[in-house]
Amino acid sequence: MKKIAIIGAGAVGATLAYYLSKEKDIQVTVFDYGVGQATKAAAGIISPWFSKRRNKAWYRMARLGADFYSKLVTDLQKDGFETKFYQQTGVFLLKKDESQLESLFALADKRRLESPLIGDLQILNKSEANTHFPELDGYEQLLYASGGARVEGADLTRILLEASGVNVIKDEVHFTITDNGFRVQGIDFDKLVLASGAWLAKILDEHNYQVDVRPQKGQLRDYYFSNINTGKYPVVMPEGELDIIPFDNGKVSVGASHENDMAFDLNIDLKVLDKFEEQAIGYFPQLKKADTTSERVGIRAYTSDFSPFLGPVPCMEGAYAASGLGSTGLTVGPLIGYELCQLILNKENQLNLEDYDITKYVKKISR
Repeated sequence: MKKIAIIGAGAVGATLAYYLSKEKDIQVTVFDYGVGQATKAAAGIISPWFSKRRNKAWYRMARLGADFYSKLVTDLQKDGFETKFYQQTGVFLLKKDESQLESLFALADKRRLESPLIGDLQILNKSEANTHFPELDGYEQLLYASGGARVEGADLTRILLEASGVNVIKDEVHFTITDNGFRVQGIDFDKLVLASGAWLAKILDEHNYQVDVRPQKGQLRDYYFSNINTGKYPVVMPEGELDIIPFDNGKVSVGASHENDMAFDLNIDLKVLDKFEEQAIGYFPQLKKADTTSERVGIRAYTSDFSPFLGPVPCMEGAYAASGLGSTGLTVGPLIGYELCQLILNKENQLNLEDYDITKYVKKISR
């Protein structure tokens, strides 16, 4: 029986735990401090097809990450678990210069050949759009893609860990290297996976590693309505950082901020969220009538070139890591968790791991 420790229970760690748990000769233990996790404070928008980033490797991962939800949802349903955390309610893209909608339509239509998940594409006027999202304002036309989805990150990880049945230890941990593997919290393991997001640099620092990962603070505000059924409303994506993400049970999330100079600060900044609210009311005036609100904050992980990475930790046999997912953590996180599982089991990867080479970002140093 091989024993594997996973440090971090976000989208990557929880998905990895779920798929490793299907192997009869593997025992998995997950360690998660649970503070500042990016997954639980993410907007959860799955719609990578409109990105104009030139990094082809990033887009391939994002595209396959969106596609991977079909497999993940099917596998969980076969195991008897509900999957309401993922809903394809569609996405609305808004542009200040609405003439740009035609070029976005053309880009997505071309990409639909390799990503049929995009679904139906239409440029809608206000009357047509309001049949999907009543009382939405602040535009004349928008681009609609029926395949766009939203994910409730906290529910995703909860269900994956429940489905895996693994032991979850909620504590801030460190590890030591032993003759036969690794020791975490006094427990010996054969292999170790670091799925700790922005905290990867801190964890590896004590083992003399330099890690190209920086923290980025993200904040959202959730609005709750007792008289509006928001479960089927599309995600609204105006230009800029603002997104409006409707969920089930009358919940609408607004955000998320991208704060690069706040390190690991987890304090809610009401001024930041009030500014988002002011912008969002221009599109959805009903926000002013919310029954209650709450706030979320988490820390994303970014690399200097905004590219994610995964693979075996250099010069540390039996250890693996992934980080740098940035604001697409819920788009690519489950796929990365699955790809790490394939790697650990010596099975074929869907991704070319050379495109996400961990050695570019994680380096052993001498002190």
